[in-house]
Amino acid sequence: MTGFPNSPRVVKGGLVLVDPKTAALLRVISLQYNADSLTRTLQTQSAGSDGGGRTEPLRFKGPAVETIKLDADIDATDQLEQPGQHPDATAYGIAPQLALLESLVQPGMSQLSGVERAANSGVLEIAPMLAPLTLFVWGKHRIVPVRLSDFSITEEAFDPALNPIRARVSLGMRVMSVDDLGFSSKGGGLFLAYLQGKEALAAKAQPGTFASMGIGGIGGAG
Repeated sequence: MTGFPNSPRVVKGGLVLVDPKTAALLRVISLQYNADSLTRTLQTQSAGSDGGGRTEPLRFKGPAVETIKLDADIDATDQLEQPGQHPDATAYGIAPQLALLESLVQPGMSQLSGVERAANSGVLEIAPMLAPLTLFVWGKHRIVPVRLSDFSITEEAFDPALNPIRARVSLGMRVMSVDDLGFSSKGGGLFLAYLQGKEALAAKAQPGTFASMGIGGIGGAG
């Protein structure tokens, strides 16, 4: 593909899978196309928000609960124009990419088989199956541990064998904080770095003035 030699390099957002015990890299999943928009919602955790005890609206119980939503497009149309260079796209369309994303929301066959073997051997208490630590990456300043909370796929076009060749994937993610992961874990450290980065950006914002608000001050303050 050709382009302007001085045009900026566009980085891709995506997901990174990490072993939660060893922090070893398991898989990098980059989005084929960056989403046009990204919706973030932050819900405050205040001391009085649970309705128990004395209400203390100026105290935090912990980090805000942040959710992230985005839509990603996956398209094999260009690859199908060059079948010799992209045999998997010709044979399967975008089914491999969709299957990889679906693997993020369910255990693998080996894990299920292990649970079955443990149950058949008489194990009374079986620990829940461990998922990889998922990191949402949206540029080098936004790397944050997440858990997929919503996941939907809209398949929009198919080849003659009914393989999907174009789809829109909707991802809903909840940011996992130190409340979920603890301070000493790899994920907890990444969340703290994410929070620290936000604080550094906030410090760069220019302060406002009373004059810009059309007032001379706030009565009773101080």
